[in-house]
Amino acid sequence: MTKEENEKRLAHLKTIVQRLPGKPGSYQFYDQDHTIIYVGKAKNLKNRVSSYFHKEVDRFKTKVLVSKVWDISYTVVNTEEDALLLENSLIKKYNPRYNVLLKDGKTYPSICVTKEFLPRIFKTRTINKKYGTYFGPYSQISTMYGILDIIHKIYKPRTCRTPMTKEGIEQGKYKACLEYHIHNCNAPCISKQSYEDYQRNIAQAREILKGNTREVQRLLYAEMLKLAEELRFEEAEEIKQKNILLENFCSKSEVVSHTIQDVDVFTIIDDDANKNAFINYIHVKNGTINQSFTYEYKRKLDETDEELLLTAIPEIRERFHSNAKEVIVPFEMSWKLPDAEWFIPQRGDKKHLLDLSEMNGKQYKVDRLKQAEKLNPEQKQTRLMKELQDKLKLPKMPYQIECFDNSNISGTDAVAGCVVFKAMKPSKKDYRKYIIKTVTGPDDYASMQEVVRRRYTRMIEENTPLPDLIITDGGLGQMSVVREVVEGELGLQIPIAGLAKNDRHRTNELLYGNPPVTIGIDTKSELFNVLTRLQDEVHRFAITFHRDKRSKHALHSELDDIPGIGPKTRDLLLQHFKTVKRIKLADNQELINVLGQKKGEIIYKHFHQE
Repeated sequence: MTKEENEKRLAHLKTIVQRLPGKPGSYQFYDQDHTIIYVGKAKNLKNRVSSYFHKEVDRFKTKVLVSKVWDISYTVVNTEEDALLLENSLIKKYNPRYNVLLKDGKTYPSICVTKEFLPRIFKTRTINKKYGTYFGPYSQISTMYGILDIIHKIYKPRTCRTPMTKEGIEQGKYKACLEYHIHNCNAPCISKQSYEDYQRNIAQAREILKGNTREVQRLLYAEMLKLAEELRFEEAEEIKQKNILLENFCSKSEVVSHTIQDVDVFTIIDDDANKNAFINYIHVKNGTINQSFTYEYKRKLDETDEELLLTAIPEIRERFHSNAKEVIVPFEMSWKLPDAEWFIPQRGDKKHLLDLSEMNGKQYKVDRLKQAEKLNPEQKQTRLMKELQDKLKLPKMPYQIECFDNSNISGTDAVAGCVVFKAMKPSKKDYRKYIIKTVTGPDDYASMQEVVRRRYTRMIEENTPLPDLIITDGGLGQMSVVREVVEGELGLQIPIAGLAKNDRHRTNELLYGNPPVTIGIDTKSELFNVLTRLQDEVHRFAITFHRDKRSKHALHSELDDIPGIGPKTRDLLLQHFKTVKRIKLADNQELINVLGQKKGEIIYKHFHQE
């Protein structure tokens, strides 16, 4: 697009904005092909739409949207509630590119009540509203099967797929199937059950699916009493058994409070990793939670939590056929709902519902994260690196982390180890062992400086990539001596952190900065577990190296110091004579018989030099 075309486009848009009314309504943005790319709502159309074209708009995504707009249309309504509903219906109709995107829902099953002459009730993942009425979706599959099971036990709706008509039944075109003979269906197809009775059962099943179980129980109880008065005791007993089944089913539901009749609850949990949000919905009917579901919404224009909720709530309420007059939300909402009121509880049963909804949203977030990381393990590593970067405010993600540790006993056999983690996982081929050369006695600080100096001097000489973060096994002292070498002597700008232990010798805090300060990190978090694993690994590596060196020193034999005598000859001698003392006492011929002429004489001369 040329500069002249852009100026012409903006002039056209400003003309439209100038004549917009100051009334509530919905507005639509079109691209160059006259395709709707965004649908919005406004209490005042003129003020809201003109805000997109101010020079001080600071949202990058909003700027991108405005650059794609070539035309604007709008619809005026009477109230802000109507504007909210109109926006929702237009979004569903046109699915604009830049509007909030509902990411899930189709993956979960729903329950369908068909519109057939003799309706069926079954689970499905395909939604076609011309075919029937849908209840759900159900995130807890066990809950869905529980509802289906109770409906089939009480009402026995037909399960066959045969298309049935009133004329066909009257003409006797159909035959009873096996389900009738095993008492799972009352055979309305051959008039064993009247059409009116079947439809009454389906109507009650619908009420159960809506959550009106108490109302159904009341109807069943009244019907049972009526049959008993008419002395139809067998039929009354059947109704009683249905009522008992329904009562048992209701007792398994979570009863919040019998005073709460019909309430919707919504909470929103942010997913900071990918700018999405999880919106949990709980519906309470007659004091019982009968539906709980979490949706994932994808932000397209950095929408606020309130904007996301305002978009999601009408859509979710429509999906679940909710007409609740009270909607519980976690914060104040600037828009109103038609025929419903917002409520922000501070205590009591409704606050319990709000907390329960938030807990479900958080759990769903954790489950989705685990699922994604199971399919893509690198995602977890990247998340942990990003979390550590944010905690320490590092210039880049710490892909390569190095940690050092010393090991000695009173200064003897002093060694050190360097452990390298790449992408939060051990890179064992990059581990390095060091024998302390310049330090006498047990001086951990001097030993650490020697190792760090040797490590990074060589990396500079070999032009090897330097680490993104150094972690010392210790507190302020270790960090200070490492910084003296890294920054003071070598002039390197590598971030340095420290892992400090408590009185029980357990890692309890992460230190960073100059001067070092404690970084707030949950000791039960995944990140802290990785850092603790890094510290344990460098301990293990250094101590193992020290033990190996000490063992070799302890097993050193006088035979190892004889020129011309190697490990095989030494082992052969010890195998034959058992001890060095017996080797010393052996005569020349005995040694020659074991080793041969040349090596036998070397051993004899070594021990009999006088």
